[in-house]
Amino acid sequence: MMALMKKENQENGTSNYHNHITDDLDTLLSVLPDDIRSAVKQIGRRDELLEVILDLGRVPTARYTGGEVVLREMEVAREEVQYVVGRVGEFDADNRAGIARTLHRIAAIRNRQSDVVGITCRVGRAVYGTIAIIQDIIEGGKSVLLLGRPGVGKTTMLREAARVLAEKKRVIVVDTSNEIGGDGDIPHPAVGRARRMQVKTPSLQHEVMIEAVENHNPEVIIIDEIGRELEAMAARTIAERGVQLIATAHGNALDNLLLNPTLSDLLGGIESVTLSDEEARRRGTQKTILERRAPPTFDVLIEIQDRQRLLIHYSVAESVDGLLRGQPSRAELRYRDPGGEIHKEQTTPPSLEQRESGRPVAALPVSPVRTMQETLEPVRVFPYGIARNRLESAARRMHVPVYLVKDLGQTEVLVTSKRFYRKRPRLIADAEQRGLPIYVLRANTVAQMEACLSDIFDNEGRSSDDPLRQALQEAEDAIQKVQSGVLAVTLSSQNSYVRRRQHELARESDLASASRGKEPHRRVRIYREE
Repeated sequence: MMALMKKENQENGTSNYHNHITDDLDTLLSVLPDDIRSAVKQIGRRDELLEVILDLGRVPTARYTGGEVVLREMEVAREEVQYVVGRVGEFDADNRAGIARTLHRIAAIRNRQSDVVGITCRVGRAVYGTIAIIQDIIEGGKSVLLLGRPGVGKTTMLREAARVLAEKKRVIVVDTSNEIGGDGDIPHPAVGRARRMQVKTPSLQHEVMIEAVENHNPEVIIIDEIGRELEAMAARTIAERGVQLIATAHGNALDNLLLNPTLSDLLGGIESVTLSDEEARRRGTQKTILERRAPPTFDVLIEIQDRQRLLIHYSVAESVDGLLRGQPSRAELRYRDPGGEIHKEQTTPPSLEQRESGRPVAALPVSPVRTMQETLEPVRVFPYGIARNRLESAARRMHVPVYLVKDLGQTEVLVTSKRFYRKRPRLIADAEQRGLPIYVLRANTVAQMEACLSDIFDNEGRSSDDPLRQALQEAEDAIQKVQSGVLAVTLSSQNSYVRRRQHELARESDLASASRGKEPHRRVRIYREE
């Protein structure tokens, strides 16, 4: 049963705003070799211990919340690996084993002969109070998907959700790897009154999900780690039958999941759609766009950024639609301060590009060939017949302040494509009558948009001797010469970023290009393919 219930204290670097119920750590340590077990006990820091790792031929280590610690200098022997294997439960098809009536998990690494050569002993803890920050959402009756990187606490939160919901509803836990309810036939008390269905092999998880609905009349189904297409399809089937789903999936953010071809169906999936000319003009986009294919399986998506910080998308449908249109919807950020108080803020989630950089837009670095000469005034731009998301991406890459507007009366600059400008629609004529600057792009590409923004902000007071602008202008001049009959033009030497931009311009003009020479004198040659 539960071996220890205690409040976390400030010495461990966390607040005492909720109780931790920790399984008997000594049970896990008892399966380790004597000297390794003694080393872990000597270090202390029991509440911070996450994993003990034993790899054949390497020193044993323990991973704590603050980093890894070497337990001894002598390498792990094969006999020590077998010692641990012989003291835990049987390894399943997913190479995971457990210790009966605990939440500890032992995972094996095998060689090509199926011998165990590495072991990860993960400490399992039941933490009461983890879903207090989102309990109103969990109890609201909507299907919720918890998204986060491995080790961020998704399963711990899922286990607590099962216990809380089981006090009022019929809850079934589909426990593929026994991580939610623990090893053995009797589920761990941390899941409360929830019933647990075990899965023989991970490949059968989708079948057990459907079986749970058909045989046991649940109101709520709890699923850990949806990771296969069949499981995503089973989740959709369950949701369509009116059963509340609470599930987890690996991923950093909603847009990561949307780009995952296996799991994007959880969000409704995406498909390419061709619009009519009139609809494309009305939306201010190109004719071929991406749209959501079907209603999402889950109503709410929660990005677990860390254990005390979550981003909540209350409407997955709206968030996905906004993301595909380049207009991210508002979301709610919830977090606990050091005193345990929960805060709520409305925010616009950063794009995938910003997440990968790890910094907000304002802190994105400027291109290596571009420097900020002065503080730029924002420019209100009306994009007509071009992709808004690409224009936003171009502005971020160039570090220039652009506001995209939808009302011609609010704009300072209109940007359109050559194809739309040639048709002379009424909106173009209105803009000309108002005397608005109109910038015409040859192609609906980020490179063309960056060149356009460079012109706009030069006219707003930017220095005209920008190296990038000069290099792109040189490429434009070379393109015109080749199109006029010159066999080839070699440009001046540039760095790799500028050369890539020059290659893009050549490609958009249906010309060939190649880089010649060695760094730092490597340069682009533009020519017409025979």
